[in-house]
Amino acid sequence: MPEVTITIGQRDFQVACQEGEEHFLRTAAAMLDSEAQVLLGQIGRLPEARMLLMSGLMLADKAAGLEDQLRAAQDRAGELQAQLDDLQSNPARVEVPVVPVEVAESLAEIAARTEALADRVEEQA
Repeated sequence: MPEVTITIGQRDFQVACQEGEEHFLRTAAAMLDSEAQVLLGQIGRLPEARMLLMSGLMLADKAAGLEDQLRAAQDRAGELQAQLDDLQSNPARVEVPVVPVEVAESLAEIAARTEALADRVEEQA
């Protein structure tokens, strides 16, 4: 089992991890160190246990906030999927208007007059 030296709050720690997991351990340690650096900047030197506890709690608070956001996004995605399923199973009906008989008759009369005018123009030409 490889041992990795990580630095959190300007303190070094030796931590064992599974083979191939070193990168993940370093990434997690960097996240914890980031929170510890905030504490050190605000409060100054802290006992090791208190620094690790407070840093862990701050990181856990961020994780809880992200979980809430994820849950809200999943709920919204579920709502949208339900709407989509409803729309796909009940497609909107489009009604095509019917041309009233009077309008059709008027158009036919206009067409007949136009053809008659066209015939007269051809005869005169």
